Amino acid sequence: MNRVRLHALDSRPDGDEWIVGRRATGRFVALPEVGKQALDLLGQGLAPAEVGERLRARTGDDVDVPDFVEALLGLGFVAEVDGRVIDQEPPPTPTLAWIRPRHVRWLLSPAVPVAVVLLIAVTLLTRPPVPLDHRTLLWSAHGSAVIALGAAVGWGLLLLHECAHLLTARATGVAGRMRLGTRLQFLVMQTDISGIELAPRRHRLTAYLAGIATNLTAASLAALAAGVTTGTPRRVLAAVTLLALLPLPFQLMVFMRTDLYFVLQDLTRCRDLFGDGAAYTKYRARRLLRRRGRRTDDRDPSLGLPAHERRAVRVYSVVLVVGTALCLAFFATVALPADLTLFARAVVKSGTGQSAGDRLDGIAVVVTLGGLHALWLRTWWRSRGLRRRPCRRWR
Repeated sequence: MNRVRLHALDSRPDGDEWIVGRRATGRFVALPEVGKQALDLLGQGLAPAEVGERLRARTGDDVDVPDFVEALLGLGFVAEVDGRVIDQEPPPTPTLAWIRPRHVRWLLSPAVPVAVVLLIAVTLLTRPPVPLDHRTLLWSAHGSAVIALGAAVGWGLLLLHECAHLLTARATGVAGRMRLGTRLQFLVMQTDISGIELAPRRHRLTAYLAGIATNLTAASLAALAAGVTTGTPRRVLAAVTLLALLPLPFQLMVFMRTDLYFVLQDLTRCRDLFGDGAAYTKYRARRLLRRRGRRTDDRDPSLGLPAHERRAVRVYSVVLVVGTALCLAFFATVALPADLTLFARAVVKSGTGQSAGDRLDGIAVVVTLGGLHALWLRTWWRSRGLRRRPCRRWR
């Protein structure tokens, strides 16, 4: 191995380390100072052996540059080795690829969050007539109208929420891609903005919080509009307000990598809070099994982390275990029995209903519930290897 040509890489300093990666693929890594120097020297066209000699002269230590290059190959950072092009999968096609960073640069302006906060403050001060209870959602005596509004507003706001993440990240130069995904038993829409880690912290936090800000903006505008209308329009706008607020408590479930999870990960300066927390949880579980007579030769994975990350990971592991257990317990004792009962009744009703309307109602429930669960299974299967890639350390 004499010459290595790298792809175009971006980097930024982060404490004692450097975050380096390819925006096109969303792959990035945390490098120590010596790793960044090695990368720069390789980028200048020096052979790995020459890079090793220069680093030895600078630091007095021997650096395994060939091993470093192998790690870069695994990350997809290397374009050619000795003139031979490295076969790699092309970067995924971004969602809304026609939107360029210059089109949405204004989303990064400090004036945007200030405007959102002012809008929320005005809404709270005017106290619009929007009761925060279930009767607000039942705005019509016609159940079909209530369901239609809920579906239209729910999916519309979901798309706006994810587009807010996508376009704010696009403003920083990150391509981004929207797709369906799963969070435990939930079917969700998610936006992969891997590569945002290369942006400044303010831009990262803006991208993470853009979806929540969109929901709050929609709720505030609908509430203010409800305050200046009467009759059915007021009831509809009040329902829209509540529908915009309903998804926000879900964001507190940080054990499922929600928007607030990424905020927490950034503020605690962790590279992979979920992955490291899961690894520590598995380690503790193996330790428990060893105490019960099963031998395990294992080392605490958190010991390889800096002190601040180790503390955060160990605390998060508790949240991860408790939150996941409660969520799955609710699913097993409430949601799943309700779905199975509803599905079983619908199957019987679709075949033995007393009228054509009863049979059609049963068929509709079977198709809807069966379709949703089939979509969850298909999405879970396809997305197993497509989760957002965390920032890892090179050691």
